[in-house]
Formats: sequence, structure tokens, C-alpha cells
Amino acid sequence: MRKIFIKNRDIDDGIVKIIGDDAHHIIHVLRLKPGANLLLSDGMLQYSALIDSINKSSVILKIMNIHDEDVESPINITLYQGLPKSDKMDFIIQKCTEIGVKRFVPLETKYSLIKIKEKNIENKINRWQKISHEASKQSGRSVVPDVLMPIDFKESLKGICDYDLSIIPYEKEKRLGLKDILKEYKQAKNISVFIGPEGGFSDDEINTAIECGIKPVTLGPRILRTETAGIVTCSIILYELGDLG
Repeated sequence: MRKIFIKNRDIDDGIVKIIGDDAHHIIHVLRLKPGANLLLSDGMLQYSALIDSINKSSVILKIMNIHDEDVESPINITLYQGLPKSDKMDFIIQKCTEIGVKRFVPLETKYSLIKIKEKNIENKINRWQKISHEASKQSGRSVVPDVLMPIDFKESLKGICDYDLSIIPYEKEKRLGLKDILKEYKQAKNISVFIGPEGGFSDDEINTAIECGIKPVTLGPRILRTETAGIVTCSIILYELGDLG
């Protein structure tokens, strides 16, 4: 059954009005008619709803049942992703949303090919947020991960104290593996992951990260692409500490 994300304030005495892209999707893509069932989620509760009426731009639904949701991981991962070229960020956000990442922060680093001052950066953010939204619906999640505005590397380090654990995969790290660090932080719930762009992080960025308390780790003997490293790292964390697998 299809899931639509709503806000709790959208519910008025058991009635929900859907407009915008979701209404267009219901009417013109799914081609649903009055009497069809949908799932609604406000991030806390899930609702079984029945389509009551449809017009050109909106869909009216009646809530039939309310259910508690328990599909979100107990581990809150924020992925700080070095801005990659082409459409790689689309892929990263889609797949990491599917596995359970809670938030994305695009990161401008020394070797980033995309810069924050690009005129179309807001369009990129809107696109990435839409990808996150669609991936959440497809994977049955109860919340849509936020995609924040890009920040530079130094700015990202100011919030490190908010996390129980922060890690940065680094190809020159040979001693400490991701599995090792996770064994030391079994109780960690809020975790940040830093992934470099195609060129990786500079030595200065790595040194600054370490000074701020971020743990450099190795993912193994093979060097992973930027669009692979974040997915692998977050998957391992969610497997070891969360509910994946």
C-alpha cells in the first residue's frame, strides 16, 4: 500500500487534505479513485486512510485506523558528505535514506568540485530533498531525512560535541578499523560520519578532524569511491548498533 507523508496539523477531525506533488501523484500517476486505501505517516503515527473525494488539485481522505510505527532505527546517523561531481549525490541520498540515515549535510572541502556559492545550489537541495522524500516512501520509513544546506568543512566541526561518536574513513589509517571503534562505542546513539569527495580529504582536514575528536578509521584494504564509502560505512554502523539485518 502506498504511503504519503503528512504533518500532524494536516489532520482536522479525522479528515486529511492532500495537495501539491502528492496529490498529483495520487491522481495522475497512481490513478487512484474514491474508495482506495492509502497509508499516511506524520513521523510518529501511521494512519490507514480511505480516499473520500478527488478534484483537479486535491485529494480528501478519511482516517480509518491509527497505528504506532516502529520502523526507524534507534541509531541516528548524520552523513556529512563531501560534495561529489555529477549526480552521485542523488544516488548517495537515495540509498542512504533506504538503509536508515537520519540526516544529510553536504560538505564543501578542499577537493570538492562543487562549491557552495553556485547559483543553483538551492535547486540542488530541493532536488535532493525530493529524492529523500521518494526514497522514504519507497522503503516504508516513517520520517523523511532532512538534507541541509551545504557548509564548509571547518563549519561542520563546530557541532561535533552533539554526537556520541564521530568517524571519518581515511585511506591512510591502517591501525583502527570501523569494527574496532564500534566495539568501543556500543552505547552510541547519535553518530556522525564524514565522507570525502572524489579527491578525499586533505591531510590538513584530517588532522583538524582528529584534533576535534573525530576518529579516523579504515574500511579495509580496498579504496572505495565516494558514492560507495558512505553507504558501506552507514550500513556497517546500522548492522552493528542498529536494526539493519
